[in-house]
Amino acid sequence: MATGTETSIFSKAHCRRFQGFTKEEERDWKGPFYFIQGADPQFGLMKAWKVGDNDNGGDEWQEEIQLMEQAVQAINKLTLKPKFFVLCGDLTHAMPGTPWQEEQTFDLKRVLKGIDPNIPLVFVSGNHDIGNAPTPDTIAEYCKSWGDDYFSYWVGGVMFLVLNSQFFHDASNCPELKQAHDHWLDTKLAAAQKQKNKHVIVFQHIPLFLQSPEEENGYFNLEKSKRLDLLQKFEKAGVKAVFAGHYHRNAGGMFNSLDMVVTSAIGCQLGEDKHGVRVVAVTEEKIYHKYVTLDELNDLTVNEIISDLFEVNVPNDCL
Repeated sequence: MATGTETSIFSKAHCRRFQGFTKEEERDWKGPFYFIQGADPQFGLMKAWKVGDNDNGGDEWQEEIQLMEQAVQAINKLTLKPKFFVLCGDLTHAMPGTPWQEEQTFDLKRVLKGIDPNIPLVFVSGNHDIGNAPTPDTIAEYCKSWGDDYFSYWVGGVMFLVLNSQFFHDASNCPELKQAHDHWLDTKLAAAQKQKNKHVIVFQHIPLFLQSPEEENGYFNLEKSKRLDLLQKFEKAGVKAVFAGHYHRNAGGMFNSLDMVVTSAIGCQLGEDKHGVRVVAVTEEKIYHKYVTLDELNDLTVNEIISDLFEVNVPNDCL
């Protein structure tokens, strides 16, 4: 049933909770696990970037289709299945209401329907998904297509928060939605302080910073005062890592004990990195991660990463 399939794959975030996991079953630590983070499949950007017309040049996306298919096929072949696969925004290049947005969304969904049904898909909204200055209408359209724009869930004793980072960038067209988002986030962070979480992990599209919390403002990071405010709130609540995309290059740095992880794109690369995803291993004490190219993503690589990160010869039974 096409409708049921789409709902189960693409609309699991509802009422600010991800329905792919049962909270009661996932509140307790059951041992190490891993997940895969991708970012910026951004169907259409590769052609637009080549012709130098980001607004009107994204009329082809066959290269991105092939890359996304490669990622899905590689993940499906993994013997040790990841707990979930999260895409940190810019699912398509065409902005809401512009030419090719509907077609790009259709093609991305068609490819993602091929993912192993035992691997939940988690979606994070990016600026190209809801607009640089989102409106209630663009956010509603995104939610209809991909599920809630912000929500939380638990996996194995770890609390995950998925944020809408456009509210931190420009919420001038939707101040009430931003207020609701910020109240929800403050409530979740306050709860995280009181609860016994092994870890708290945040997903968003725009990085807080690229290399240093004190770096200058730019297109690819959040404005400094907002950035520092969030970092302090996150640290106080026990957030261990923030995973983002947007930069189309690998980057990141530390704010005290908080790890800001910027993952390069599955799609168009703007630097020297190759198309890839990040393998993230979660142990009781730490969160480890390594960027892996799509060509490298296979059983041997994942086994080696997990063995190295966990410092064991045989992967844990929970993986």
